[in-house]
Formats: sequence, C-alpha cells, structure tokens
Amino acid sequence: MSIIDEVRRVFGVKKNQTIVGGPFDSEALTMQEVADDSLSNTVEATQKAIHFDKEANLPEWLRDENILRDEGVIFGLSDAQAVDKINVIKHYFAHITAELDSSVAYYTEQIGEINLSIEQYETQINTLSEKIQKLEEKEFQTHQLPRTIAGFILTLFMCAGNYYIIDDSLTIGFPDKHWIIASGVFLAGMFNLFNPTSLFHDQHSRFNWRQALEEIGMPLAASGFVFAQVIDRQPLFKSLALFVFITFLFLFAGKLLLGNLTILKDDLAAWINNRKLENEKKIFIEQWYEKIAEYKKNIDSQRVEKWKIIDLIKEPEAAIKKFTEKREMLINIFESEFNLARNYRDKLSGEQIQDILNE
Repeated sequence: MSIIDEVRRVFGVKKNQTIVGGPFDSEALTMQEVADDSLSNTVEATQKAIHFDKEANLPEWLRDENILRDEGVIFGLSDAQAVDKINVIKHYFAHITAELDSSVAYYTEQIGEINLSIEQYETQINTLSEKIQKLEEKEFQTHQLPRTIAGFILTLFMCAGNYYIIDDSLTIGFPDKHWIIASGVFLAGMFNLFNPTSLFHDQHSRFNWRQALEEIGMPLAASGFVFAQVIDRQPLFKSLALFVFITFLFLFAGKLLLGNLTILKDDLAAWINNRKLENEKKIFIEQWYEKIAEYKKNIDSQRVEKWKIIDLIKEPEAAIKKFTEKREMLINIFESEFNLARNYRDKLSGEQIQDILNE
C-alpha cells in the first residue's frame, strides 16, 4: 500500500472521493485526480518523446511516478519545502539538456553570423545601387568646343593681321629694324590685356578716368604712333581709317583673344569631364552590376546554409522542448501530491503521521 493510500485509509476516503470540510474546502481534490489532470496536459507531447528514462539516466524516483508521488506526500507531511525538491528536479533536467542547450547556442550563433553576413552584402548592394543611380542621373556638361576653337583661331589671325599692318606701316620709317619696333608697338597696343573685363562689357563697375586710361590709353598711343608714321605718305582719310581700325583692333581683339582663351579652357575641361563620365558609365556601371550579381549569389548561398542550420537546430530544440515538458509534468505531479498531503497534515496527529511514514 502506498503512502497516499494509507492517508486515505486513515481518513476513510475512497480513491475517487472528494474530501469535504476543513479550511481547504476550495482545494478539496483527490491526489489521483490532480495527477490525472497533470498527465492529461502533457500526454500528447510525451507520446512522441524520446525515451527519457533510458537516455537521460534519470534517478529512480524520477523514472517511477508512484515513487515521485510518495516523495511529494513525504515532503507534504513533513516540514520540508517543496521548492527544495523542485530545484533538484530542475537541476537534473538542466544537466540532461546542457549539451542540447550548447548545440542550440552554437547553431544560433552560426545563424547570427550568417544573418550579419547577409546584412553586410545587402548594405554593399544598396551602396552600389545608389552609386549606379547617381552616376546614371549625372548629366553631361554643355559646351561649344568646336566653335570656341574656331573663334580662338580666327582671333589669332586677327591679331597677326594687326601686327603685319603695323609692321608694313613702319617699314619706310624704320627700314632696318622695323619688325622689332612693330613688335613693341603691337605689344603696347595690346597692353589692355591685363584687365580681364572690358569697360564696354562691364555694366556693374563705375567708370572713371583711371579705368579709361588703363583701357584705352596705350591702344590710342600705339595707334597714334602708327598714324604719325603714315600721314606723310598717305592721304589723310586713309591715315585716319588706319588709325581707327588699329585702335579698335587693339581694344577688342585683345579682349576677344583672352575671352576665347578662357572659354576654350572651360569648354576643354567640360569635354574632358564628359569623356571621363562616359567612360565611367561604360566601365563602372557594368562592373557594379556584376558585383551586385555576385553579392546576390553569395546571399542566396548564405540563405541555403542558413536553412540547413535551421533544419539542424530543430532536432535539439524539439528534444529540449520534450525534456522541458517532461520536467514540468513531474514537477506538477510532485506539487499536487505535496499540496494535498500538506492539507492533510493539519488533520493528522503526530503519531498518525509517523505511522503513515513508516508504512
């Protein structure tokens, strides 16, 4: 006869009879009913579980539920606390599942590393996609390089023609070194080159006599010198026409030369940048698309490995779950017997309790 049966015998309670009366009427259940309720909650889960008793090498009082119930009654009738025995049960199962927990932790770490690797690949893909989008949206710079080159060449011819006019005008007056003097006069007339903007085009600056002298002083002086050399042998009208023509060539040809030179520099830089951009779009975009395809392929392979690990982790997780359900079932059995025995203890004398424990 088990200990709990002896308790029932003392109180004259049949196996499936409910205990009525006393300070614990609200909890009046038979120990067998409590055990049956606990088992019914976990029977479905334990039917497919692995053989815990054989594989886990559990102690006898955990393998035999009747012995565990007796343990619960003994603890309930004594002054011992249920938490002590429950901690022992938890300790046994923690030792049993330690290796499984280690496997789950290892697989979880592997999955975390794969997720991190996938995240890094996705970051690289997003970065390259943004680069591709920015490069594709980047527009070519507009320029007029052929027209600028043509204008610059024509300006050079204009300046060269002005020099030859000056040189021809000074040939008679300076037959020996006319080309040296013509060069000096030409450079003096072109002195206004140092000022980057002509007064005729600058609408924001205030006009004063210093600016006028810088702009037109030397061109007028050079043109006047040439006029003085040709007035003796040419009609006045032709001499004045030559004076006006050379003066305006000095005033505008120099600025036109520098202006075309600046525009040529800007247009040439724009043309070079466009060529560079075209090469980048042709080379880099293709390389980036290939890199993105490679990253996506790596992500796919990483996901395949991830699912393999997920399949591997299911087995230890399922085993842990089954052990946990087994542990909770045993704890519930012990607690139900302990609580019911603790309720009976207040109705028994010390001698009765001792007789029951000695059975």
